[in-house]
Amino acid sequence: MGSNKRYYIGIDTGGTYTDAVIVELDSANAVTTAKSPTTHYDIQKGIQSVVEKVLAVSQINPDDIVRTCVSTTLATNALVENKGADVALFVIGFNQRLEVPAVAARFVPGGHTIKGEEVEPLGIQYIVDGVNELKNDVEAWAVCSSMAFMNPVHELVAAKAVSLVSDAPVFCSHEASSRAGMRERASTACLNAQLLPVMQKFLSGISNALSACGITGEVLVVRGDATAMHMQEALKHAASTIASGPAATALFGAKATDTTDALILDVGGTTTDITLIKDGKPVVDTAGMSIGKWETHVEAVEMFTVGIGGDSLVQLSQGKPMVVGPARVTPVCMAQDIPAPETWIGQGKLSRCITMAPDLTQETIAASAVLSCLAAQGAMTPQALLKSLGIAEITFEQEIAKLLHKQHVIEVGFTPTDALHVLKRLDIGDQNLACNAAQILANIDGRTIEDFAQRVLTQAERVIEETVLRHLTKREIGGNIAGYLANREENKLLQISVSLNVPMIGIGAAAPYLLTNVAKRLNTTIAFPDHFAVGNALGSVFMAEHNC
Repeated sequence: MGSNKRYYIGIDTGGTYTDAVIVELDSANAVTTAKSPTTHYDIQKGIQSVVEKVLAVSQINPDDIVRTCVSTTLATNALVENKGADVALFVIGFNQRLEVPAVAARFVPGGHTIKGEEVEPLGIQYIVDGVNELKNDVEAWAVCSSMAFMNPVHELVAAKAVSLVSDAPVFCSHEASSRAGMRERASTACLNAQLLPVMQKFLSGISNALSACGITGEVLVVRGDATAMHMQEALKHAASTIASGPAATALFGAKATDTTDALILDVGGTTTDITLIKDGKPVVDTAGMSIGKWETHVEAVEMFTVGIGGDSLVQLSQGKPMVVGPARVTPVCMAQDIPAPETWIGQGKLSRCITMAPDLTQETIAASAVLSCLAAQGAMTPQALLKSLGIAEITFEQEIAKLLHKQHVIEVGFTPTDALHVLKRLDIGDQNLACNAAQILANIDGRTIEDFAQRVLTQAERVIEETVLRHLTKREIGGNIAGYLANREENKLLQISVSLNVPMIGIGAAAPYLLTNVAKRLNTTIAFPDHFAVGNALGSVFMAEHNC
């Protein structure tokens, strides 16, 4: 194509797929879109694959792409799945217990007054001793000093001391917060530290993939508050990307429809992210978002996330209700190099099959009893691994959690994506594998294979519906009656009708399959705008337009 035209490329990396879209700058029209699996073991591979796809289809010269716009749910997913880095916190000049998202915390003398005057000298030796004690157990460090937003010198000196003893990254609270509130600043610093390795890996993958494809324009990343930041700033302020995906969701919803007020739902592989637009704009929580039970100073779109997506693990346990999510696994229909599902799938510890990630070094394999066992015997269920290893269950689960965190192993299980293959509503994987797995689980559940698959989808829909009701009832009227409302049809004595006063907008490839019935039960309409399957990638481009 001629070089007289200029283009943006939008990229969204989720837990399951990486999406890309090329947009012509003057007309704002989407030229082409594509999807590729997110390759967690080598993040560059999946990003490069999807960029190569859109370049090949569009025949656009990479030199004509002047800007790359990026959003991601990797930070959100890392926290939802508890796969962020293990962090140790140094608290300076505040000798009170702080409950924070860290595996360890150490008090250090020092700190400043509200006027920025030093209270007492910084206890450097406390920091050095703490790093030496903990450096083999943590992957990142956080520092939060009393009144650092007035005078950050103690945080800066502490960070330097940490870096002289440890190679792990360190994050200071003053880099992300200029407001009072020791607990909120400490939580913000810890969450940033948790996500530093995640973002380093992601942004390195983006940079290398774009370079390999010959794209040299500037790179902007979507902040959680729906504004733009340059790539190096995203590395420094990793927590600002926690709501990056939901922000892109809201931006797409606001731009792609004529509706001024709406509820935007993005169904991904790992989570469903829900945001609001009001008066045609994303609703932003300027007070600071809450991430689980942690209150922070991170400004972000008002959002709520639930661990339900196309790749949520379905688990059956004797005498207990079916559970869907929040764990994410590779769907049976998409799995490679595992035994036939009918030979291993079942209840409890038979709900998953664990296999090694590709391209692990012999040194890495030898350092783990689990990896060594998988290398010798092939993919196995947790039950078979436990029997083979002969170790305590709690030790085993801790080891699996570490290997998943490092993405050294892959878990496979039955998911809503598999259920959609069983019901012939989706055809992106191996339907036979999904049906074979479903047949075993349906027999255990005492249902036909079709009824079992529908039950999986219904359970996923109910979780999404309850999350919507829980958030909106709390937002509008306070209290918590969401659980009662979500199961209102089971009440024999009282009939309650619930209606949303705003329409819903669905985003993500799985959205039509999981949201249509949710909208019906909530007595509202739902729309799936053009390019809804890659809505976040397009939303990231809208972010660039909004900020320029």
